[in-house]
Amino acid sequence: MTPENLEESQRPEFKSLIYVLAFFHSTIQERKKFGKIGWNIKYDFNESDFHISSKLIALYLNIAEQNNEEVLPWETLRYLIGEAMYGGRVQNDWDRRVMLAYLEEYCGDFIFDTNQKFYFSRSGYDYVVPQLDTLEEYLASIEEIPLFTNPNVFGLHTNAEIIYFTNYAKNLWFELLKMSTSDGGAEGGGDKDSYIREVATEIQNKLPEVFDVYNIKKKFDVPSPTQVVLLQELDHFNNLLTRMNKTLSDLKKALDGVIGMSQDLESLATSMFNGYVPAFWLKLAPMSLKNLVSWIEHFHNRHTQYKEWDEVAEPKVMWLSGLHTPESYLTALI
Repeated sequence: MTPENLEESQRPEFKSLIYVLAFFHSTIQERKKFGKIGWNIKYDFNESDFHISSKLIALYLNIAEQNNEEVLPWETLRYLIGEAMYGGRVQNDWDRRVMLAYLEEYCGDFIFDTNQKFYFSRSGYDYVVPQLDTLEEYLASIEEIPLFTNPNVFGLHTNAEIIYFTNYAKNLWFELLKMSTSDGGAEGGGDKDSYIREVATEIQNKLPEVFDVYNIKKKFDVPSPTQVVLLQELDHFNNLLTRMNKTLSDLKKALDGVIGMSQDLESLATSMFNGYVPAFWLKLAPMSLKNLVSWIEHFHNRHTQYKEWDEVAEPKVMWLSGLHTPESYLTALI
């Protein structure tokens, strides 16, 4: 920000509201590091959201000043910031509710109450709205805020930090694995290729046949809602199965020198060697954090459930985690 940004409105409340907006912006950004506890979907909030929202605050405060309105248009500001600007990126209703709750907590006449001081949080440090004049003074005040922030500041339980540190450690280990298996050293390359070929062959030999969706569909005179879900699930499963078979065959050919080693095949080889699921397989499968061995077991269990559903009957007890889109099945039941 520039000093001119703090002079866009002559209302005395303007600078404090810009600080509140900045605190709100940083809070919703920081929630992303807590994974699904922070936001159900990782949103791309950026500085344009902040700057346009600051312009809106200046605009409405200037209108209030011209009309000699003592009460600020809080409801309008909360709607424009929470529903239109930042909320325009939010797809999940629960996430939108969280965002609006922050604005309800941060935006109101109570932040200027002289009898009862307003605190964003008092978790290890008094997070307040400083009443200052210049940008330099605000920056100096911000420098005093602790560098490491307790999850309670964001309204989260202290245990939320466990997820952050767990994910951080996993990412660190993942990057170390990628570095250790890079093409920097040629020593042991033959053993590595043999191991990758062995893993790829073992996985491919155990892959089931694709489902004959056309003939399965013919068995249903008029498909029930759950049978429609089965056909959709089998289409998804066949796409994944075909992709796995094709990429594993291509990888073995590339290791034998029959075809060139593309970037996708290189990524697949690295995944086989390190024991994690290739990204382009995950795109065609239900969301999962499993390693390769557990994921392959999950894959075969899914196939077993589909096969029984097709050849015997719809399961009396459905394993929802084995479905590609369990929401569709629940909707079909309703």
